[in-house]
Amino acid sequence: MKISYNWLQQFLKIDWPAEQTGELLTDLGLEIEGIDAFQSVKGGLQGIVVGEVLTCEQHPNADRLKITTVNIGNTNPLQIVCGAPNVAKGQKVPVATIGTTLYTAEGEAWTIKKGKIRGEESHGMICAEDELGLGSSHDGIMVLDADTKIGIQAAELFNVENDEVFEIGLTPNRADAMSHFGVARDLKAGLLQKEINSELITPSVSSFHVENRTLKIDIDVEDKTLAPRYCGVTISGLKVAESPQWLQNRLKAIGLTPKNNIVDVTNYVLHELGQPLHAFDAAKISGNKVIVKTLPKGTKFTTLDDVERELHEEDLMICDAEKPMCIAGVFGGTDSGVTQNTTNIFLESAYFNPVSIRKTAKRHAMNTDASFRFERGIDPNITEYALKRAALLIQDVAGGDITSDLLDFYPNKIKDFQVRLSFDNAKKLIGEEIPKETIKSILTSLDIKVNNVTETGLGLTVPAYRNDVQREADIIEEILRVYGYNNIGTTEKLNASISNTSRFEDYKLQNVIGNQLSSQGFFEILSNSLTTPKYIELSEQLKEEHNVEMLNPLSNDLSVMRQSLLFSGLEAVSYNINRKRDNLKLYEFGKTYHNYNGNREEYKRLSVFLTGNKNTLRWNSAAQKSDFFYLKGIVNSTLERLGFSNLKTSPIKNDVFSEGISLSLGKTKLVDFGIINKKIIKHFSISQEVLYAEFDWDNIVDLAKHQNIKFTDIPKYPEVRRDFALLLDDQITFEDIDKIAMQTEKQLLKDVDLFDVYQGKNLPKGKKSYAVSFTIQDEKKTLTDKQIDKIMNKLQTNFEKQLGAELR
Repeated sequence: MKISYNWLQQFLKIDWPAEQTGELLTDLGLEIEGIDAFQSVKGGLQGIVVGEVLTCEQHPNADRLKITTVNIGNTNPLQIVCGAPNVAKGQKVPVATIGTTLYTAEGEAWTIKKGKIRGEESHGMICAEDELGLGSSHDGIMVLDADTKIGIQAAELFNVENDEVFEIGLTPNRADAMSHFGVARDLKAGLLQKEINSELITPSVSSFHVENRTLKIDIDVEDKTLAPRYCGVTISGLKVAESPQWLQNRLKAIGLTPKNNIVDVTNYVLHELGQPLHAFDAAKISGNKVIVKTLPKGTKFTTLDDVERELHEEDLMICDAEKPMCIAGVFGGTDSGVTQNTTNIFLESAYFNPVSIRKTAKRHAMNTDASFRFERGIDPNITEYALKRAALLIQDVAGGDITSDLLDFYPNKIKDFQVRLSFDNAKKLIGEEIPKETIKSILTSLDIKVNNVTETGLGLTVPAYRNDVQREADIIEEILRVYGYNNIGTTEKLNASISNTSRFEDYKLQNVIGNQLSSQGFFEILSNSLTTPKYIELSEQLKEEHNVEMLNPLSNDLSVMRQSLLFSGLEAVSYNINRKRDNLKLYEFGKTYHNYNGNREEYKRLSVFLTGNKNTLRWNSAAQKSDFFYLKGIVNSTLERLGFSNLKTSPIKNDVFSEGISLSLGKTKLVDFGIINKKIIKHFSISQEVLYAEFDWDNIVDLAKHQNIKFTDIPKYPEVRRDFALLLDDQITFEDIDKIAMQTEKQLLKDVDLFDVYQGKNLPKGKKSYAVSFTIQDEKKTLTDKQIDKIMNKLQTNFEKQLGAELR
């Protein structure tokens, strides 16, 4: 939310710099995320001065150019080449001197430099109004009044406004602070704590009066629950035109684009007081009647953005006697809005049910400044005041008369909240005792009325606009934020309790594996659990009937809960690759969600993604591509870290992986991993190979409790390595060799490793060569050559008998 400091100072006279005010607002809970400078004219007209054209002669080398001399108040006049058709001797003109920066309509900067134009020197530029940002005309140079003083800065002449704009990261509960008036209210309370008593200035509406009653429009509120309060008044004889500069500057400062004086006033009051308003063209209201009601489901309605929408039966609508005119509190319609031809308007100010507005806005995927406030709960008691304020402003900027009584439908007044505060509870929650008089002072400064005072606490009335303050804890939070969190002392003593928890707790194992993967160069990602239902079309493993659907989705692309971590992870992979981050190592701990015959279930998973190179290209080493075996090593090291070994391996046959393996402990699957099918990655516009592993984290956590971690002393005696080059049938796997080797020598054989595979030229068809190393070690003594040879002979014999192997 943007707040203009100049605008804020209309409510509070503050002499502080913006930075100091921002610090106080942050302390009050209105966190300032940044302060931006604003100028009503970009660049502030710096370097632009008023000059007088002394001479104006034809350029000798160009028919459309003139050579002028211009006095800007210095000793020597400037020679400036000008191409404007209206330049003439004796004119007072704005001059951009050398070094001045000007801006195009698109905001691009360019600098005035000394130069030659068709052979004649030019020491500046006489400017048109569009070149200065003061208008859109480019028919010729801007000619100033004849009595304008030579040499003065254009910024002084045109009253360029400089402002500082706060970007406030407002929390959703603080609907009361969604306006300049609301922020000023909080700021006043904060200043009072610093013993600065600054009066809160509110715009007067005492001059509001009805000139005549020539345009009466009746109000009929059919749904009093969805529209507890509705006000309206008519204004006739106004003229729709461009807003005055002061009004445009206020809106531009907070990032709004001025439209016309009527719409601008409604936006101004919205951001000034926090009350949304809407102006209807009175000539387009059939039957001179406004009806607030819901319409049948499927009713067609075209909004201001020219989109035809189908209404829901719970959408509250503002209608006339014949048709809908506006989606209440959200968006207006094309057939009732103010245009350049409008002369009479019906001005609306209302309080709508926040839940209803929120559902309607989400249902139609519309988020407007009005719905943003209505759905969080505005002040129900400012409705009439805001309407009068807007009506007076419209009269100021557009003329016209108030031509009806102000109608106010408010059958059941929304009551203030009654809350009891215990001093003891406040002390417990805050951590120290705040003086009772200070507490009362803070609450009073926040418009919270103290009804009664006892030794133990206070009886309070909280205004209805503070819908986030309805409990004792809320009152204590208000006291604390105004008193200042920084003013609460801290103790030097730290108290802690030791909890007796298992080392196999989910979060502990997650930290262990997360740290291990991060140390291996992986980055953790966190992706949205909401996703698009279209992803089920990419794999037969996902079923539409298993989707957990959102009752009130934010959009069609976020309407179901994910059944797999694969697609949200691929979104992250694609996003990075599109930004030239081709080498990726990513992992995510997350949940998947499933609907099985009406029962909603969720499961925790660990996903791992690899693509590109596993290491960076260096001067002394070549880049190595992440491949299936690298992923297999990551998977095995992850499971080994948790104590898993002797796992069952089986190939995966589904449409997710083009090649894949599943690892299980007994009948319980732990992980699937492999190369993702090209059809899937193509959907995400990924052209390079992506490897993926999905761990069933729930199973891993359950089984990890039963895994014993074995450890031994570091052996004192050396190990020995021997190699075999084995010629084998091409269907034999390394796993077959490893299994036979370990069965042959269970005590002394420590490791079997495959370090080379060859298949092709000089080998018989259907054969391949495995280069295998064997690590042998006796932990009690040094091995002899005789023992080693005996083991190797046994290995050779068994390979020949069981695998038909030959030594090369």
